Amino acid sequence: MATGKKAKNMGKTIKGKAKEATGKAVGNESLEAKGRAEQIAGDAKQTAQKAKDTLKH
Repeated sequence: MATGKKAKNMGKTIKGKAKEATGKAVGNESLEAKGRAEQIAGDAKQTAQKAKDTLKH
């Protein structure tokens, strides 16, 4: 996987976790849901990139 893309996707996942935790802490369900969605998007992109890398090798 390209290092830049890996870092970007991992950053998105971490950012989502932070948003979710903040949402839980302050009782903001919307922020919590956005955080979960960001985590899912980051994880999906990582999985897709790994699959693409597997097919190349």
